[in-house]
Amino acid sequence: MNDAAVGFQCPDCVAEGARTTRQARTTYGGVRPGRPGVVSLTLIGINLAVYAAIILTGWRSSRLLDWLMLRPNGVCAVEDRGGFAISSAQCADVAGGEWLPGVASGAVWQVLTSAFTHVEIFHIGFNMLALYVLGPQLETLLGRARFVALYLLSALGGSAAVMWLGAEYGGVLGASGAIYGLMGALLIVIRKVGGDLSQLMLWIGINVAITFIAPNISWQGHLGGFAVGAVVAAILVYAPRGPSRARVQVLGLSAVTVVVLGLIATRAALLA
Repeated sequence: MNDAAVGFQCPDCVAEGARTTRQARTTYGGVRPGRPGVVSLTLIGINLAVYAAIILTGWRSSRLLDWLMLRPNGVCAVEDRGGFAISSAQCADVAGGEWLPGVASGAVWQVLTSAFTHVEIFHIGFNMLALYVLGPQLETLLGRARFVALYLLSALGGSAAVMWLGAEYGGVLGASGAIYGLMGALLIVIRKVGGDLSQLMLWIGINVAITFIAPNISWQGHLGGFAVGAVVAAILVYAPRGPSRARVQVLGLSAVTVVVLGLIATRAALLA
């Protein structure tokens, strides 16, 4: 990786862009951003703003966490008595009961808001550092709109995996699913241009090891984000050049969106 104005750049990806990019267009058909890294920095800013709001409203005891983090199904939590699988109306009648909403109970926004929610400083610090490193180069290669699609679909892919493979009443938060999606995307891009994958594979290997060694990390979200990020990148970079490229990319991303949202909706219906 080479130092850049914002983040870092893959030398092989930059060389490919310089060789094939037409004026005002990125290597893979997007509009060339005037300033590199603007979207990445904006996403970092949103994450930091949400983190600040959580800190100011009680940190670990913040009510915002209950509404923003991803929980496949809602549960009624009673202090020192665990959780109860009853409705929110029934929970209101339980002494000391606190309703924790979930996707299956109607909190559908959690599949996306959870990707902007953090509690621990090291968690948001690591994720934002990774976004700062990976984001700008992918943003420059793909264009802002395609990069946003990649980031958000990776986040939704992580949520879909948590819905199906995670604990029904467990809470999950963090941008890690989206970050792993960026890793998967960069892997596809470097492979496409015939670049050296050794550094990236080492970094991915270290992160996978941390996923299974460190406690309280959602491997499901990492797996789902990585898989969807790789698929989205493959659609974007392998779409045929020419007038049909944008149409193929839009149709491909639309299909991924339908599949991911369909998986989330199906699981939510089964849990409801």
